[in-house]
Amino acid sequence: MRITLNTKFTALCLWMSVIFLLSHQNGQDSSETSGILLELLKLLGIGPGSSVQGALSYLVRKAGHFTEYLILAILFLRSQKERESSGKSALFALLFVFLYACSDEFHQSFIPGRGPTFADVLIDTTGGLTGIVIYEWKHRVLARIPPIYCKK
Repeated sequence: MRITLNTKFTALCLWMSVIFLLSHQNGQDSSETSGILLELLKLLGIGPGSSVQGALSYLVRKAGHFTEYLILAILFLRSQKERESSGKSALFALLFVFLYACSDEFHQSFIPGRGPTFADVLIDTTGGLTGIVIYEWKHRVLARIPPIYCKK
């Protein structure tokens, strides 16, 4: 079954909506999103206020940023692949991820308990760049495999 461009574009738009909705959470709700990890840490004897718990909570939130934008870049590339050359698509994907990350941080400036940080834009863009590298690497590896061994 072949996925059409329209479906790929819809997936991209849906993922952008997920990022928007996660960013629309107020500061307290956003902090509670990593609550499962915090509960697990309590079970391991690492209580609230511990420096380990604070550091792990921070890392989990930033890993979420990274992963959201890694996926965004891949979805963008999937929706563009048939229309542009590989290099142009990668450059457009990186620019798209960076601009969406900037708009996301701007959006957060209007949400109570949240605020924009350029560090998050950098983390988001790094996640997007990683997604681009993975996507391009995968396609180059698949291009070397003879068609009888690989279904594209």
